Amino acid sequence: MPRQMIWIMTDTTGYNMVGCYGFPQMNTPHMDDIARHGVRFERAYTCQPVCGPARSALFTGMYPHSNGSWGNSMPLGADVKTLGQRLSADGVACGYIGKWHLDGGDYFGNGICPDGWDPDYWYDMKNYLDELSDADKLLSRTADPLITPIAEEFTFGYRVTQRALKFIEAHRDKDFFLVVSYDEPHDPGLCPEPYASMYQDVELPKNAAHFDTLENKPLLQKLWGERNMTKEAEQQPLKPVRLLGCNSYADDLIGRVMAAARTQAPDALKLFTSDHGDAMDAHRLYAKGPCIYDEIARVPLMMEGPGITAGTVYPHTVSHIDLPATVLDWFKLARPVMLEGRSLLAQARDVTLPTRRPAFVEFARYEINHDGFGGFQPMRAVVTDTWRLALHLVDTDELYNIEDDPHCMHNRINDPACADIRNQLHDSILDWMNETRDPFRGYQWQARPWRPDKKPSWNVDDYIRHRENDPGEYRQKDYSTGLPIVTATWRRG
Repeated sequence: MPRQMIWIMTDTTGYNMVGCYGFPQMNTPHMDDIARHGVRFERAYTCQPVCGPARSALFTGMYPHSNGSWGNSMPLGADVKTLGQRLSADGVACGYIGKWHLDGGDYFGNGICPDGWDPDYWYDMKNYLDELSDADKLLSRTADPLITPIAEEFTFGYRVTQRALKFIEAHRDKDFFLVVSYDEPHDPGLCPEPYASMYQDVELPKNAAHFDTLENKPLLQKLWGERNMTKEAEQQPLKPVRLLGCNSYADDLIGRVMAAARTQAPDALKLFTSDHGDAMDAHRLYAKGPCIYDEIARVPLMMEGPGITAGTVYPHTVSHIDLPATVLDWFKLARPVMLEGRSLLAQARDVTLPTRRPAFVEFARYEINHDGFGGFQPMRAVVTDTWRLALHLVDTDELYNIEDDPHCMHNRINDPACADIRNQLHDSILDWMNETRDPFRGYQWQARPWRPDKKPSWNVDDYIRHRENDPGEYRQKDYSTGLPIVTATWRRG
């Protein structure tokens, strides 16, 4: 039996944009169907809620701060391997069709197939633009489908889908790993009817988060959400017509890929997720950024395949960082030492199992041509089933108990009653930063104003940048000897 896996993802589909997560007003029958056929992870979180860095973690198994792509338009490090490289080395045919965003170019990419992926099926957004006239390029970015009807064949998603179907047909009897990466429903939300107008008359209900005063919240959120702080903004109906319409269109495309997958690769592991969500005015915010609010950082994650019980739900917090290890586990390959996650395959098959650790979420800065939008916003955060702590290096930190405060309205960072759990979570972030050799490590993350027991120190830990790695991979040289580094700890004195 061939080893096969199909990984489908969208851009900007938050968990609250998928019907099976408890939002029946969302028309996502095909996403929901994956959950009915398999397992739905109830509490999955992105590693970084912005397009490129999120993908960098998903396809390397290393956090953005580890792999070099810690902001949009920043390439992966030269010594970082993707899943395509690791799997193709074992004879697996690897196809990546759709948004990549990891080559260091602009939003659309450079159109060049990276090592490890089949160039016959490589198709990023640059390749799509190259197929269009200049007039159609402009149309693809500026058209309002409610005014200018869009033919389905014109969309990026349609062209991605057609290539994915050809790949599945051509590889049905072979070992393969296929990524189908839609840009939809990301702005500009281009889609044909009936999806363009599907939500025109739908007003989404608002919850407490839409009336957040941002009291005791970071200044960055107050500046970010300033335009939504007026009474007039409060009274505006919540109607993200293009975002939700395009999301339902993406769902239709996913249905076509899944139909082919179930017929032609019935024993393949099928996975669906998204890179991040959209605030949709919750906490007065829009789009995405340095936040641990569910609207932005929590994502859908479903799997179906052999050994996975249909219609099950995994209730605990999991992280995107674990998906590359899950892929290698499915293909029966050893997890490289450098991968920072652990396989979720056992949890997918047995939803009673615990997870290895909480989810860690980070942020650094916005993309290059959006420097004026927030700029440098370093955040390191931890999310558990009950608590979440966000450290904002240059701003106010946040602590929420989501059992008592599910909408994260009350920042308890300075609450003495929460000091013990706060400090435990703080220590877990510092340990994680050390373990992953976060290049942003420093005393500032330790010496927070609410943590007087953490005294600032120039030498904040005993780890050097080098980490133990796999045999046969490059080993950094010791500055003092010029020889390969033996230990990953600092030799004092």
